[in-house]
Amino acid sequence: MRFRTAILALLGGAALPAGLCAQTPSAPQAWVVRSDSYTQLLIDLDKKYSPEYGSSQGLAEYDTKVSVPTIDNDLAKRKEEEAILRKYQAALTAEKDPFVLQDLQILIGRIGLDFRRQDYELKKEVPFLNAATTISDGLEALLDDQTSAARRQAAVVRIKEYAGLINHYRPITAVFQERVMHQMQLGPDMIYPSRQHMEVDLGRDAIVMDGIPELCKKYQLKGWEKAYAELRRQVDAYDQWTKEQVLPKARQDFRLPAESYAIGLAEFGIDIPPAELTEKAHAAFAEIQEAMKPIAAQIAAARHLPSSDYRDVIHELKKAQVHGDSIMLLYERHLKDIEQIIREHRLVSLPGRPAIIRLATAAETAKGPAPHMVPPPFLNNTGQRGVFVLPLNMPPAPGETADRYDDFTFDAASWTLIAHEARPGHELQFDKMVEEGVSNARAIYAFNSTNAEGWGLYAEYITLPYMPLEGQLISLDYRLLRAARAFLDPELQSGKMTQDSALQILMKDVVQSHAMATQEVQRYTLRMPGQATSYFYGYMRMIQLRKEAEAALGDTFSALKFHDFILSQGLLTPDLIRDAVMNRWVPSQK
Repeated sequence: MRFRTAILALLGGAALPAGLCAQTPSAPQAWVVRSDSYTQLLIDLDKKYSPEYGSSQGLAEYDTKVSVPTIDNDLAKRKEEEAILRKYQAALTAEKDPFVLQDLQILIGRIGLDFRRQDYELKKEVPFLNAATTISDGLEALLDDQTSAARRQAAVVRIKEYAGLINHYRPITAVFQERVMHQMQLGPDMIYPSRQHMEVDLGRDAIVMDGIPELCKKYQLKGWEKAYAELRRQVDAYDQWTKEQVLPKARQDFRLPAESYAIGLAEFGIDIPPAELTEKAHAAFAEIQEAMKPIAAQIAAARHLPSSDYRDVIHELKKAQVHGDSIMLLYERHLKDIEQIIREHRLVSLPGRPAIIRLATAAETAKGPAPHMVPPPFLNNTGQRGVFVLPLNMPPAPGETADRYDDFTFDAASWTLIAHEARPGHELQFDKMVEEGVSNARAIYAFNSTNAEGWGLYAEYITLPYMPLEGQLISLDYRLLRAARAFLDPELQSGKMTQDSALQILMKDVVQSHAMATQEVQRYTLRMPGQATSYFYGYMRMIQLRKEAEAALGDTFSALKFHDFILSQGLLTPDLIRDAVMNRWVPSQK
């Protein structure tokens, strides 16, 4: 179940170290308790077949276990999941509470998408299974600042199990190789992975694996060296086997088969045809460019710049790069500025605790080379909080030189990135779910990119009017990027756009560095095709919902109450959040 596994892997964390204040979630409502009793069936199943997920949710009993992703285990899980699905379907006729019924539909829909993906992959695909990233992801929750020191030593056991050295586990690389070979033997019509995708990921595996001993040394673990050396040897051998046996048969075309791309769009929450999405995105792209022109002209006049073209003005702003420790000082200072804006203009209710921002390691950047929020665990949370992680450069593959970003490390960019990833964006979105309490169905299984990233981009929108002019221009530039994503991604997949053309649009019109533009194109074509469209689509649905609420309430509309209500609902789909706003919140305000 690739999609749910990827989402759950984001929900990392474990026991809280001394010095941080634990969050105290609100007592759950009766309907939440009832809903969670259903959701627990699915949670227990995920923990059973993916102990790394249980560990990431603060359950120490899973720390010394690892998943065994054989096809037999996947099929065994499928049978158990089908039984759970039958229970959910039967409950639809028995339950009366509308919120519980909504959550049952969320769970049924998520299982249905998982089955749809699994059926496609087992019948039609030869997978590219990357052992390096799987191992690194499995150790991440244990080797983390917010994990207690007492639990970190379990990472050594997990390393040994991934290497097949203890507890009757087979090497994870042997399991992966066996699985790939099984799919290869199903016939000549099987669809192989993209050559470009494989080459890029295989080229970064050394960086990913190098990150493991760095963390072991950082947290002063004992007895990991020999097991890691054997595991590293196995990963290197597996990668070599992959290069010899799978890579020669890989697809020359990066584009996904249409069926796979359609499943991906559904998993990411896109429920309109790609052609409709691209049409709206092209129109928005032009509108945003027009909105940037007068702001760029004001900045150019104030700074006596030779050109008022927004592209030239952004290039000038980027020249004032901030380096080293000053980067964190910059972001921390403007976080306080934005919090003051939020309070003064009553945008949303803020908690009393600080937000967390840190720089990414080289291994983290290799796996996810863009700014991102690592959410807190939504189960068994003992005080963990979301963390805004900021990468600084694209780690080079062997034989290459570093490709430097200049997109995050200048003053004007920090405003919109803080608004999106921290406050009032994802950090507030995720941590409020923990602190105020929502059903597990809404916190975990309703989670998709559209309902998460839609709020993130909307958070930039509500903060933008109060930023300095330079911050406003870059915030609009990032909105321009999200509109570009919504037509570049599907047009690359349809063949209407080439990778080089997309790269030029991103570098010229969106004014991105070569490093940023490169990782963007790889995102649309290799890492997560379809996901990048969710920002614009989710934002578009949020703007439309606000307009409807304002029209219904007129002068009595309160942005503060509207935003607090949105955040109180968890990660609902646009249709469900609209139903909650228009049929419950709006009447309550009247």
